[in-house]
Amino acid sequence: MIRPHRSHPLWIAFILHRISGVVLALFLPIHFYVLSLALTDPTALDGFLRFSDLFVVKILETVLVLLLAVHLFGGLRLMAMELLPWTNWQKSLAASSIALGSAVACLFFLKVV
Repeated sequence: MIRPHRSHPLWIAFILHRISGVVLALFLPIHFYVLSLALTDPTALDGFLRFSDLFVVKILETVLVLLLAVHLFGGLRLMAMELLPWTNWQKSLAASSIALGSAVACLFFLKVV
């Protein structure tokens, strides 16, 4: 049974914002670990950099940038909802935040590949 409010664009924007936040939070310890390799074990860092040159890893990095952009623009959308009076254009703001996040990730991917 699909609830009508869950097909609303703002509900989808909320879910994307929540999922992107969780994935970014899970990625953060990995990021800190790799940064610590630069200080403690340069040979392990070189191995990781060779691993990160794989095409699959570049795809995953692009997904990560997409999630970061979606989370950023979703947060801006939330601030607009809280600080600005409610109007119908906020649905368009939610859709444009996802589109802008996708565009940022595509530009990143084109630069990486």
